[in-house]
Amino acid sequence: MKTLKYLFWGAFALVLVVIGLVNRDPVTLQAMPQAFADLFGISPQVTLPLFIVIFFAIGMGLLLGLIWEWIREYPERAENRARAKEIASLRREIAELRAVSASPKTGDDIIALLDAPKRQIA
Repeated sequence: MKTLKYLFWGAFALVLVVIGLVNRDPVTLQAMPQAFADLFGISPQVTLPLFIVIFFAIGMGLLLGLIWEWIREYPERAENRARAKEIASLRREIAELRAVSASPKTGDDIIALLDAPKRQIA
């Protein structure tokens, strides 16, 4: 299985290198359309090899997708935390009940009921 994993990542790296070698041509990226650049008198632009632009776009897409999913799954994580707290409290309660039931009884339950003060029924 480890060999298969290494083969996969090796092939993936080879594909990335080939993409990088094939797309070495420089491209110019402009931050705003030419009409706005002429209007404001600034033209923020950068010239990069195409493979850097491609890899950056893929990386940003993955990052935005990760953040989107993290935000989308927040209600599920909150519900899981609440359930975990409830499970922990129920386990504590079970442990307490087992400890009480395991302790020796110190008297007769019938006598304890008879000795208890009587309640008024409304």
